[in-house]
Amino acid sequence: MRYVFATLTAMVLASMALPVFAFEPDVNDRMELDVQRAIIAIKKADPGIETFFENAAGYAVFPSVGKGGLVIGGAYGKGLVIIDEKVDGYTSMSQATIGLQLGGQKYSQFIFFKDETAVGHFKRGNFEFGAQASAVAITAGASADAAYDSGVAIFTHAAGGLMFEGSVGGQRFKYTPKETKAAKETQ
Repeated sequence: MRYVFATLTAMVLASMALPVFAFEPDVNDRMELDVQRAIIAIKKADPGIETFFENAAGYAVFPSVGKGGLVIGGAYGKGLVIIDEKVDGYTSMSQATIGLQLGGQKYSQFIFFKDETAVGHFKRGNFEFGAQASAVAITAGASADAAYDSGVAIFTHAAGGLMFEGSVGGQRFKYTPKETKAAKETQ
């Protein structure tokens, strides 16, 4: 009996230590699993980011953005838009840059939408980061001083590489509702 009690106690304590994630990926969908891994990684790097996940009207996650350049550069990534902790749609990001830059890097990018207005701008394609836009590079505690700017907060989490340049200016986004993509796949 003592063994059973000890085992149950250990199981309860272990489950309390596990992070709780509201977004539940479809285990058969690679993109959803990649997004979940990116969310886990950023929350591990900076637990304070949880506030943005909890309070945003929605968010876009690009689990793997590749960026490179030598004077002329570019970046590209695909991701998901999450609303009410469910996949609302698919998104892609592209960026072309010219200027002082050298190298290549891989990172995850998170865009949190403050309200329904910001979500609507993104979905309608009226969303582009201007030349002066920048993102908060996640390190422990980095999100503590972050704030929304024009209805969005942007975070990046480095996965590898080295690049001399750190803006997100000039990024363009495309959005496809989940229902639209599902309908095209069944045709």
